[in-house]
Amino acid sequence: MDIRWYAITTRSRHEKTAAAMLDALGVINFFPVSSELRQWSDRKRMVDFPLFPGYLFVRVNPGRESTLPILKTPGVVGFVGNQYGPSPIPDFEIDAVRRVLAEGTPCAPHPFLQEGDRVRVVRGALAGLEGTLVRAGSRTELVISIEMISRSVAVRVSREDVEPVVPGDMNSLNVSRTEIALGGQL
Repeated sequence: MDIRWYAITTRSRHEKTAAAMLDALGVINFFPVSSELRQWSDRKRMVDFPLFPGYLFVRVNPGRESTLPILKTPGVVGFVGNQYGPSPIPDFEIDAVRRVLAEGTPCAPHPFLQEGDRVRVVRGALAGLEGTLVRAGSRTELVISIEMISRSVAVRVSREDVEPVVPGDMNSLNVSRTEIALGGQL
C-alpha cells in the first residue's frame, strides 16, 4: 500500500497537543488552523482555532506498524473509516485546504452541506424558513414545499446564509404548516 492522507479523530480540544506529539513521533500530519482577532474587555489578541474541530490529518501507510503508534498517542481517539479500516482522503482535498491557508484567504468552519439537505435560513429577510438545498446551474436555491398540494417554490440563497436542520430539532419550523397558516387558514 502507498502512503495516503487519513483523518483521525481527537478528544475535544486536544487537536494541537496530539499534532505536537505526532510531530515528535515523526508522523507527517496536518492540523489546519485559522486566526481570528478576539477582543476582551482589556485587550485584543489573535487566536488560532481549528478549521476541523476534533480532527487531524495524517499521511501514512495504513499498516498496523504505522497506525499503532498513532492510536497510542494521547488525545487521539481513532481513524475515520469503516469496518475494513481507515478510509483515505484524496490528496486534492487536503491540497485545497492547504492552498486556501497558504493564500491567507479568510476562512472559518462551516457545516457540511450537500444538495438535497434540509436547511434553515439563518440571516436576512428569510431567516427561519426551512427548505431543501438545490443547485440550479451556478445558483444555489432553497426549495420551499407545500406537501399537501405537492408544489414547491425556489428562492435563491447564499450557502453562507443557511445551516443544516438537525432531525428532531425543536427550533425547526414546519414550513408547510407555516405557509398554509399564512395563507389564511388560521
